[in-house]
Amino acid sequence: MPWLLQLCLVLLACKDGEVNNKYCNLRARLTVENVSQAPVLFTACESMGEFCTVRSDGQRLIFTDAEGHTSSINITAISDYSGIYLGLSGLLVGKLTIPELGEDFVRVVCFDLACSNCYQDYNITRNLVLQESGYAKCNRCGRTYNLNDCGTISDGPAGRNLYRYRVNYVGGVLVVNNG
Repeated sequence: MPWLLQLCLVLLACKDGEVNNKYCNLRARLTVENVSQAPVLFTACESMGEFCTVRSDGQRLIFTDAEGHTSSINITAISDYSGIYLGLSGLLVGKLTIPELGEDFVRVVCFDLACSNCYQDYNITRNLVLQESGYAKCNRCGRTYNLNDCGTISDGPAGRNLYRYRVNYVGGVLVVNNG
């Protein structure tokens, strides 16, 4: 009988043939073994409510906070730099202000820098603009996302949350690994 209950729960969790999961299935991979070498990234990983964008210019990873401060790391200085994938158009990395529901500690989270609604509806990778206080806005569709509330829409038309990636931050090492 317990297997029947489990089957019912799995079916209830599905929508349109997909499992309802807080993480997307898009590819993202990044390992920064010494986060302190990029002060903007270090602040985002260590300070609650702080976030930064992660982009690449082909030679460097560029980390930018909401105030426009940047720091960078040469891509060749990162081990396995050939395996870096920054999602659709970059990453948003930061530490939540409060623990997620069911968690005992505040964790570092990672979202795609592309607006999930513009991408899903129009196949456009429109970059979000990082704002202070843990928000990111899409200037195309007008939605504002609350990064401290796991990428939910805080202003604008209803839609889907930001695409979220699996991330671990332990001992000064940041690992984003999503497929």
